[in-house]
Amino acid sequence: MTAELVRGQNHPVSQSRVEIRVSAGTPVLALASLADEQGRFSGNGILAHPGARSLPGVESPGELADRHTFAVDLDEVAADVHRLGVLLVLPPGGPVRFGAVPASYVAVADPEGAELAGYTLTGLDAETAVVALELYRRQGAWKVRAVGQGYAEGLGALLTDGGLPALAAAELAAAALGTIPRTAGADATLATMPTLVGDLRAPQTPAQAPAPTPEPPDPVPASGHPYAGTPGPGDTPTSPPTISYAHPRRRRTSNEPPEPAPRPAAAREPGQAPRPVAGDAGGWSMDERLYNQVWGMFEDLARTVAAYRSAVEFADSRMDRELDEALSDPRHRLGGSGNAARDTARARREELVAQAQAVLDRDLAQLIAESEVVEPALPAAYARWDNPVWHGHRTPEESPLALRLGDLHLPERPDLRIPMLSRLPLERGLWIDNGRTGSEAAMTMDTDRLRRAAMDMAVALAVRLLAVHPADRFSVHVIDAAGAGSASLAPLVRAGVLAGPPAAGAHGVTQTLAGLTRRVDLVQMALRAGAPEDLPPDVDTADQLLIVHDFPHGFDDRAVTQLRYLADEGAAVGVHLLMVADRDEASAYGPLLDPLWRSLMRLSPVPDNHLADPWVHHAWTFEPDLPPQGSRVLDQALDRVAEARRTTRP
Repeated sequence: MTAELVRGQNHPVSQSRVEIRVSAGTPVLALASLADEQGRFSGNGILAHPGARSLPGVESPGELADRHTFAVDLDEVAADVHRLGVLLVLPPGGPVRFGAVPASYVAVADPEGAELAGYTLTGLDAETAVVALELYRRQGAWKVRAVGQGYAEGLGALLTDGGLPALAAAELAAAALGTIPRTAGADATLATMPTLVGDLRAPQTPAQAPAPTPEPPDPVPASGHPYAGTPGPGDTPTSPPTISYAHPRRRRTSNEPPEPAPRPAAAREPGQAPRPVAGDAGGWSMDERLYNQVWGMFEDLARTVAAYRSAVEFADSRMDRELDEALSDPRHRLGGSGNAARDTARARREELVAQAQAVLDRDLAQLIAESEVVEPALPAAYARWDNPVWHGHRTPEESPLALRLGDLHLPERPDLRIPMLSRLPLERGLWIDNGRTGSEAAMTMDTDRLRRAAMDMAVALAVRLLAVHPADRFSVHVIDAAGAGSASLAPLVRAGVLAGPPAAGAHGVTQTLAGLTRRVDLVQMALRAGAPEDLPPDVDTADQLLIVHDFPHGFDDRAVTQLRYLADEGAAVGVHLLMVADRDEASAYGPLLDPLWRSLMRLSPVPDNHLADPWVHHAWTFEPDLPPQGSRVLDQALDRVAEARRTTRP
């Protein structure tokens, strides 16, 4: 039986040799693309088109037509290729958009012709190029996912979105489209290319200096107070905002070698789901592979739940349509057959929902099994505080790749927690919201308990940062102008791991901010001069974390300006900001502080669904990771940090 997929839904591909069949409502160009684990195009041989039909593992069609067949041998696909996409492109001189032609249908079939999964591309409008579906690798096995991602600007925009520099994307799109045989009413000359690949006369990136590939998006998405950025087309007043998750400053070097292929999944019986293996994603080190694997789990959960919700929505809308049609027919009303029509419509709805639930349960079971394997294998920087890895943890010799900020989950399976990892160094400050108006959970809490929980969370994050960095590579400063956070700060003060006593009063605020501002200025000047080694001897070159509690208490206008400067400029030179504050208490400053709040990543000390993933924009519930009640894990971690510092001092 064919699995009828909806957008975002996936289905296992149990055979290595398959056919991909395309049935379009108009002549289209069908292409195949090869991409890495993050869906990025790199190097040569990424696109199979009529002028270059064969790539390892895939043979593309050779002409413009309304029906196409791809021959795919997944065993022959290169080890560094993780995604094989099927692209449909409208030819020059033909229809101007997919929304003006009948919906296309794409299916994966076995060599004998039996369809394994099919997908009808609905909901398209102004798009002229579309990624119909993709075959992708997951734990050594292959799956098919219904994508349906379209691009109104054409093939060039699609390739650019996959990581190709603008000029290279335009040239490759022109090469693919330029090989279409001339047909009646369709002139495939370069004169018509700009309508599909963008304006070739626009400034382009030089070929000898390709645009850098951006890092994967930050695992901490949109907050109730969105970061600076333009809302995406799918934003609504009731949904989390769509924003760019790419770090504004982090860039991958152009000469960085590609990631090695992941190790194969463990052997399994035919027809069984792949057995989860910790660290089976790509990466140079185990920490990097685990980081990428957590990201893969995050994306898989987001997409499989999106497919389930879409299927339920489709079933509901179809039932409503069938009920309307049945009740609008006088024969049903007069003949007494209306009840039967309603029962039939509801039965069809329940059948569709049951099918979607079965697929969701299958995918969730696989993700739960993977989580049970991955969670115990995580290093201290990624692990929960109750993970046994903390009992044997020692101060490392190298800084970690990322840091766990908490957990994320969806209402379909609250017990399936995805670690919320943020890349290090922190390129965006953190804001722990201790206000009661931020969420329903916060409004039910006593104000003093909420403020204590927020400060405890800040201290736990500071201890984690200290414990997972080399002893001399991280310093923590605290501004607690009113002294209201002294109880939470006691472990840090007792261990003697702070750069100085918590700053109190207006004088302490001024002194601390002046010292960190001076450090930012000096490091920036040294870097611009190309002489970072010429810094004054009193400048601490270690990364700095500034914890600000009860802002804006103790801050005057000059101190507020310095704080905004540190938030904007500090991260690039190793000064990071962690605010514990209630935005309402700073309302007297009006819109002056809006850029500050938008620049920070908002977290909550209580469960709150204010975060959105970068793929389908679900509202995820965030829960902070705190030490178990009565545990001494924080004190033990601080003791090890203090001991490491004593032994490393000259």
